[in-house]
Amino acid sequence: MNPDGFILDTSALLTLIEDEKGAERVDQILQTERVWIPWLVLLEANYITRQERGEAEADRRHALVKQLPVTILWDVDEPTLLTAARLKASYRLSLADAVIAAFAMRMNAVLLHKDPEYEALAGQLSSEALPYK
Repeated sequence: MNPDGFILDTSALLTLIEDEKGAERVDQILQTERVWIPWLVLLEANYITRQERGEAEADRRHALVKQLPVTILWDVDEPTLLTAARLKASYRLSLADAVIAAFAMRMNAVLLHKDPEYEALAGQLSSEALPYK
């Protein structure tokens, strides 16, 4: 089955914002593909930025993300919740990564990331790894 678009993991979003290696790939996907960002990615990007760069920068980045050509997934349905629970119970994933991966699986989307934790899910979901740090 062909994927229906891309889900950005927090690492992919921060790669774009911080212009890290792989940012051009994220930008290309944003310009040519259907893209979703789960609410949990916004939460992680916001708190990480608050810790590392302060409240003003976190607010600036949040406003920037809301202007991107993406659909923000604000709600979690029961099948996504149960998929995330299964992933968390079966693999060594953080809770956030389990939920983000569950969104990708349920939406038949490619998970774009820079997180080696997702390697445990090879064969379970479509993913594309950006260059690791």
